[in-house]
Amino acid sequence: MVDVEAPPEQRKKPDSTTRGAALWAAAIAVPVALLVGILAFGKMAPRDDADAQPNPSATGPAAVPSTAVQLAAPKLDARTTQVCLAVTSQLPTELRDLPARKVSAGPEQNAAYGEPPITVACGITQPTMCERVDGGHDGCVPLDATMFAMNGVCWWGDDGPAADVFTTMDREVAVQVTVPGSYQQTAQWANEFSDAVVKTIKSKTNGVPSGCTQ
Repeated sequence: MVDVEAPPEQRKKPDSTTRGAALWAAAIAVPVALLVGILAFGKMAPRDDADAQPNPSATGPAAVPSTAVQLAAPKLDARTTQVCLAVTSQLPTELRDLPARKVSAGPEQNAAYGEPPITVACGITQPTMCERVDGGHDGCVPLDATMFAMNGVCWWGDDGPAADVFTTMDREVAVQVTVPGSYQQTAQWANEFSDAVVKTIKSKTNGVPSGCTQ
């Protein structure tokens, strides 16, 4: 059988509508595929921008070392040792959110909390006031020194370059609290120990500065 070519007018012409739709589909499919590939690569690629690692909180508590806090432990007489043992037995196991820490010496008279450590030392040399405004005997407390009357205890506050030191001025046995300057309202941290001092150490009246009146 011989194939007879159809006349030109009977040949099937391409459907312009179908061809146009195919071209549009191809035009859309290529960019979409590229976009999907870019997004997938972005999810797999390691992130090195600032959001990749959470920034540490500026107000978060510092990690507390397991090492002991270095504190001196001078030899105390029998009565002072007894009083200081009573004081340390009344101290909290946690100071606000600061855990108690080991001390290098004298746990019956010393204590420490947190990092940087807030320290407590019982049985230190009893502070005495200077005789004159311009001075007096060695180590005396200046007559214009700042006194804090807090919760029944008179604390002498001595501002230092790295820490503020608070010492009881109205107790038979002196207690000293050292608060690093990185803590806010350092006197309030010292006041955390006032209740233990009141419970365990008798007050005195001789040599108490006038600024200690409650």
